[in-house]
Amino acid sequence: MTTGAHKHRVVIIGGGFGGIAAIEQLKGTGVDITIIDRRNHHLFQPLLYQVATTSLSPSEIAWPIRMLVRHRPEVTTVLGNVTGIDKTAQLVELEDGARIAYDSLIIATGAAHAYFGHDEWAPYAPGLKTLEDATAMRRRLLLAFEAAERQTDPEKRKALLTFAIIGAGPTGVELAGAVIELARLTLRDDFRTIHPEEARVVLIEAGPRVLLNFRESLSEYTKSALERLGVEVHLGDAVTNITADSVAYGDKVLRAGTIVWAAGVLASPAAKWLEVEADRAGRIKVNPDLTVPGYPNIYAIGDTVSVLGPNGKPVPGIGDAAKQGGRQAGRAIEAQLAGKPVPPFRYRHLGDIATIGRSAAVIDFGWVQLTGWVGWWVWGLAHIYFLIGLKNRISVAVSWMWIYLTGHRSARLITWGEAGGARQTPLAPKDMAKPPDPDPGAA
Repeated sequence: MTTGAHKHRVVIIGGGFGGIAAIEQLKGTGVDITIIDRRNHHLFQPLLYQVATTSLSPSEIAWPIRMLVRHRPEVTTVLGNVTGIDKTAQLVELEDGARIAYDSLIIATGAAHAYFGHDEWAPYAPGLKTLEDATAMRRRLLLAFEAAERQTDPEKRKALLTFAIIGAGPTGVELAGAVIELARLTLRDDFRTIHPEEARVVLIEAGPRVLLNFRESLSEYTKSALERLGVEVHLGDAVTNITADSVAYGDKVLRAGTIVWAAGVLASPAAKWLEVEADRAGRIKVNPDLTVPGYPNIYAIGDTVSVLGPNGKPVPGIGDAAKQGGRQAGRAIEAQLAGKPVPPFRYRHLGDIATIGRSAAVIDFGWVQLTGWVGWWVWGLAHIYFLIGLKNRISVAVSWMWIYLTGHRSARLITWGEAGGARQTPLAPKDMAKPPDPDPGAA
């Protein structure tokens, strides 16, 4: 398995679900692997909202990439920011001028937030894709209560205690349930001037129902469950404007001290690096085997690509799809090196899941649907199973059990930092988040 005088060199851009799955698939193949990421950790993104809403700490859902591959001497980890790809010379170009050669390339660069042509909204309505996003959002949430405690004007206090979440997909639904419980259960007895349980959480969705990709009966259950928790759900009106303290949608203007964006994603600039065709969201239109058209040694996977599943519908941008894509790329490289034909990518959808607060969830495995506390337990077990390391599994399980029994969340520290924008003060609870990076998702 050599190319000339060296082993076959596989470069993977991105240490997310897809990139790590590709490394696992290539174990024992005799290739040299270099993984490049602009962050030093692999992140379990489905639980980011739990860091943002004080249920978990960052270290419970993220692991250093070097630790994950410490027993794989053939894997080299590079902390760097990719700025381009020289397809002719087969080199990945980094921001610091370094160039890394490849024989096979796997692009697993993920996605960032998409504001549908309104990037000026980003400072006022940050999204949730990174640990920095999660800790900044936690800071915004907690500082809103701190500022309300000191605010004497009733209208301004009401606005500070109003939380607007834009987008009712799984992230929006899960955030809405967690934020309302944070206010009404966890913080209920912590303040003397305000009553946190009077906080408003408003979930705004342009589509006709929440969880649009779920079957309609589960969407209806989710909407009812959210409303029982106290979440106000507004459907059928697209957001038309966002300012520092308001959201306009339909014919309404909502004064809100905290605004969260959970409404869309934009692929990394990988298509621009390669100068190939992409869809409106920037995803590369790949071949059925996940190779980039015209480049049989370049694979693109996960949120970076647009590819159809067996049902003729686009493969969803979820973690399991990225994992399956990573395994496909690894198998394809093995097949190429062995001179065998490369099979097409066959995505297998395992199901749709979303949690609603601390004791309810909706699950659709196709052959069975679960709701309520039974769904929540299945959701919890599924997520614990996919966490890395026994310590983290035990820690997360204990945290969830405590929240389930008491409603109290323990990770309520307000931390300061420059990630996400200007430093906040308790009297100015606006974390002026910077717009999305020009090369989101990975290196």
